[in-house]
Amino acid sequence: MKQDPPRKTGRPLSFDRDAALKQAMLAFWRHGYETTSVSDLTAAMGVSAPSLYAAFGDKRRLFLEAVQLYAGPPDVLARQLDAAVTARQAASEMLTAAAVAFTGDQTPPGCLLASATASGSADAAPVQAAVTAVRDDIRDLLQARINRDVAAGLLPQNTDTAALAALVVGLIQGLSVLARDGVTRAALLQICVTAMQAWPDQVLNRTELVGSAMA
Repeated sequence: MKQDPPRKTGRPLSFDRDAALKQAMLAFWRHGYETTSVSDLTAAMGVSAPSLYAAFGDKRRLFLEAVQLYAGPPDVLARQLDAAVTARQAASEMLTAAAVAFTGDQTPPGCLLASATASGSADAAPVQAAVTAVRDDIRDLLQARINRDVAAGLLPQNTDTAALAALVVGLIQGLSVLARDGVTRAALLQICVTAMQAWPDQVLNRTELVGSAMA
């Protein structure tokens, strides 16, 4: 009787790469890059170590893919910023979305980008660079949206657009720390409202100026 050939070891037949990547993202999000071991990852992903290496290469490349999954397609944020009526609305929506995401019932508290790399070891340096690049892209996209409002006369010409964009990104990282400390969603949302009071006043358009003069 002819016997079936032995099954090769490695990736199981039922391996769902997308589902496994999501679980890896949650593990990194919860514990950080360096403190999450390969055994932690295989347990969370439901795969063997050989399957992990076959599908993702190594822990670092797995983390970089997890960051891309977390950040989403790069053009999504650009479209959202473009759709906002003003840069102020765009910034406010970013902060609100962050406060909600950082306090989700189905995800770890805080932000993956903020919690992933806590140390400055040589092994974590490429990972830190990748995370920094994501934050830089977010800041640059927001600054470009603010620049549009300045060019359109909606914000004062002397607006420091770089500082304003960096303020929003820095606040998002601060919200992550507070969320990990257990601060409630309601409290985070109130911080967002208070922070937006620092936004430069919109420049009144000509119609508003005429109406104000006639009142």
